[in-house]
Amino acid sequence: MFKIKVKQSIKSIDEVRPDQRIEIDSPYFKKGEYHWDSEHFLNSIPIINSHDHLIGNWYPRSGTNAPYINSHIWVEDNKTSSSVQERNKIWTNDGSFNMMSGNAPLLVKLGAFKNLFSGASIVQDHGTQQVSEYYDMFPIEVVRHYGQCHSITLGNWWGGNTPEQEMIRTEGKMPFIIHLAEGLDENTRLEFSKLKKAGLLKQNTLIIHGICLTRPELDDVKQIGASICWCPGSNYYLIGQTLDIKSCMEKGINVVIGTDSTLTGSINLIEEIRFAHKKFPDIDAKILYRMVTHNAYRAMYINDPELIDPAKNILIMSNKKEYAFDNILHQEMDDIHLMVQKGIPIYGDISFMEYMNVNENDYYTFKVGNKEKFVIGHPEKITAKIDEILGYHKSLPYLPWE
Repeated sequence: MFKIKVKQSIKSIDEVRPDQRIEIDSPYFKKGEYHWDSEHFLNSIPIINSHDHLIGNWYPRSGTNAPYINSHIWVEDNKTSSSVQERNKIWTNDGSFNMMSGNAPLLVKLGAFKNLFSGASIVQDHGTQQVSEYYDMFPIEVVRHYGQCHSITLGNWWGGNTPEQEMIRTEGKMPFIIHLAEGLDENTRLEFSKLKKAGLLKQNTLIIHGICLTRPELDDVKQIGASICWCPGSNYYLIGQTLDIKSCMEKGINVVIGTDSTLTGSINLIEEIRFAHKKFPDIDAKILYRMVTHNAYRAMYINDPELIDPAKNILIMSNKKEYAFDNILHQEMDDIHLMVQKGIPIYGDISFMEYMNVNENDYYTFKVGNKEKFVIGHPEKITAKIDEILGYHKSLPYLPWE
């Protein structure tokens, strides 16, 4: 196995070990033990973004009338925003939400790279399910097994079956994902009772947002064993408030974190975690780390051995803080030294390439300041094509070379 010495290794929420030799189980690395400056390395499993819309990772944020009383108003307002109008020059939805049509693959792949460059190797792309080829084309894992509904109020306007049929299809073995209570008005306040009445509050339900959920409603969530995805960046931008996160923690609800798309949310998952801590500094970084790792595995029903093996799924970051979990708050995109998924090196310092058994043509190399990096795939070809279509250069803040 390929071995690297690190200053700290997060083995689990309850176990951090100092001065560890990390073994990478992969045919894509040369066997042996290699030494870098271990004082600057922290090892972890990669993090997970539990809510995104890959097609929506355009910039800047959209909507000119924020904050809104509910997100359903923004859905309409968004269609005429300058940001979406610019994105529509690349791809316009014909109502089918077929993400394999036209130039849609350019945009959704950009969304995947947004996640990759922040250390997220798994992302949930909330929308109607796509063909299997869609999930096969990404540089990271995009959750493919789920049931879904856009929201109680708008239904599955973007495609799919009725929410009841979607829930039945899950057989309780995969998440049922739905925007819920994303607002402050009476309509959104009634969504939770409608969810329950429809038989859609189950252990595998993943509620997205939950801004106006009451404490008794949170009791119901806890009792049934459902999960809630917290997206504070998007919530504060769109609505001006967020989930009652402290009550969720008191009750022991399984909370995960999502970015939403960059049309409303943070530029990536690192920034989302940092924003959450800025708004709620009393929440220990260890809790936030759990939300983007172990809690997310549970909420997403991720049990593929190839995705959960810590010898095949590795994130080596800069070790900046003595308290291991605080490091998640202080990372930048260029602080990721090595990222491995299913044994495949997907992002990191170019110095590692000397020890990799890969086809270098499958990777793009670039500089961030004075740091040289590699990444699997060719995002630069995607951005070049987008620039060609637009007729000018489009800068996207989640690309580290921008």
